[in-house]
Parts: sequence; structure tokens; C-alpha cells
Amino acid sequence: MKQARWFKAAVLLCAALGPAKEALAIADCTVSASSVDFGNYDVFSSTDVDAAGNVRVSCSLLGLISLLVNYDILLSTGTAGSYVPRKMYNGAYMLAYNLYTTSSRTTVWGDGTGGTSFINDGYLLGLFTVTRDYPVYGRLPAGQDVPAGFYSDTITVTVNY
Repeated sequence: MKQARWFKAAVLLCAALGPAKEALAIADCTVSASSVDFGNYDVFSSTDVDAAGNVRVSCSLLGLISLLVNYDILLSTGTAGSYVPRKMYNGAYMLAYNLYTTSSRTTVWGDGTGGTSFINDGYLLGLFTVTRDYPVYGRLPAGQDVPAGFYSDTITVTVNY
């Protein structure tokens, strides 16, 4: 007899700015992130659970009229120390998942190592602050038989500019 086991799974995205590429900063960028919340997971479902979060980058100039701003957005491996797969934990129990750069969920978002990719963006920054949003696409594969509980992981978002 199958008994439904539901539990909550979430990945917390923490934002961090990497070192500026120039010795003298002429642009100021900030980053914030929202979590990827997979919601309740049914271990008996044959359907993957997809969810999305967001990384927001805002840049403004420091005393200039315009400047070409370029930056890279990198995601860490999380607690497991590996990109494929990333893992959420509830004590000794774990759930495999991953984060992707596109909605097709084919390119793992990482730091460019181990077959991962990262987001690179650039634009002409003028007198006003420019804010851009970058969706983080998550997938929690079906068929993982684990006990009920709250599973989580922490990913660090780094923006190098």
C-alpha cells in the first residue's frame, strides 16, 4: 500500500558581489536574489517538479555620463560541493536537484567549470540606474524516495563586474 509523503523543498539564493575588474570602480552594482521554492514534493509522482527564482542586478554610474558595463553572474555548488547534481539536505537525507540558465533546463548554471555555464551581460549605462532580472530555473527530478521533512540548500550568487 502506497502512502503519500509530502514535504517542502527550497533552495535559498544568497547574493554577493565579486571583486571589481577595474582597480578604480566607476560603476556601482548591487545584486539581490529570490529563492527557488519547489513546494511540496510527492515521492510517488512520476513528474519532475520545476520552479524558478530570480537574480536581480542593478548598476549605476559614479560621476560619468555613460559607460559600457559588463558582468558575469555565477552560482555556487551549494552544500554538496558539486554541480551535477546539486543536493538539498534534511539531516542525513538528500534530494538531488539542479539550477539552470534557461527554461528548457538543459544548461546547468554554475561558474563555467565542470560543464556548467554562467550568465554574462553587458550594456551601455547612462545617467539612470539599470536593473535587470535573470530567472533561475530549478528542477527536482521525480522518483526520489526520501522521508518527509524540510529539505534545503544554500547557493551563493556572485556578480563579477
